[in-house]
Amino acid sequence: MTETSPAVTPARIHPATGIGFVHYTVADLQRQTEFYADLLGFERLWQDGATAALGAGGRELVRLTEVKGAQPASRATGLYHTAFLLPTRWELAQLVRRVAETRVPIQGHSNHGTHLALYLPDAEGNGIELAWDFPKEQWPMRDGKMSFEDMPRSGIDIDDLMTELERDPRPWSGLAAGSIIGHMHLHVADIPAAEQFYHHLLGFDIVMNSPQFRALFVSAGGYHHHIGLNTWQGVGAPPPPPNATGLRTFSIALPDADEVARVQTRLTAAGIPTEATPDGLLLHDPSRNGIMLTAG
Repeated sequence: MTETSPAVTPARIHPATGIGFVHYTVADLQRQTEFYADLLGFERLWQDGATAALGAGGRELVRLTEVKGAQPASRATGLYHTAFLLPTRWELAQLVRRVAETRVPIQGHSNHGTHLALYLPDAEGNGIELAWDFPKEQWPMRDGKMSFEDMPRSGIDIDDLMTELERDPRPWSGLAAGSIIGHMHLHVADIPAAEQFYHHLLGFDIVMNSPQFRALFVSAGGYHHHIGLNTWQGVGAPPPPPNATGLRTFSIALPDADEVARVQTRLTAAGIPTEATPDGLLLHDPSRNGIMLTAG
């Protein structure tokens, strides 16, 4: 495969930037809440009318807003998957066992060299990746970039993973407090436009840009990727219709208000509309994927 050389944008986003929480439109709030809480062990944090929030260790990871009659969109931009990053192999093993015991359908699993990943849909088809990172020094990266040629092409060794539960047989009590959203993977309409927005404007570093794979991966602070972007729904794919189920926004968490202001200055200079909301600074990428810039 041919990849473009990695690039570091002159206006880099702060290296401590990460992903905060994801917000979905759902057709059935109770069903989705039960899926995340009762099956995957998310903590129920709050509910206000048709909106509920779930997370781990008091940290909000998933927000759900019910819209009656909402339907999934097809062949549109939006969510490919949200990757929930677990702090230990033991936590991943517990969730793999939980998924098997409850017979949730899975869509596959992979050893990416950077991390182990189990793929499954939630109760309304939103893509989930349950992940655990290998130590950074083991990642197949060179000079801050990834190459498909250097990445393993195998699934998770499930038997080996399950030995974690034999080694440490304590009972599982739900999603670990250290769990976070490791990365977001999005469908976009155009890779060059996504590169201009996420790399040149927001300031993420390019980790990999593969025209053959039709995907772009960007990150902050040397991470393997915080945001994946692909055109697998087709170049020029439209945004989903209003009130479709799926992604409303995801938050990019900057360290503080000063860093949000620095990014906002670049957005304003580029003519990108933003809106101040109680949750953060709302904007949209060129494919109309919603983004919330938050401080802390």
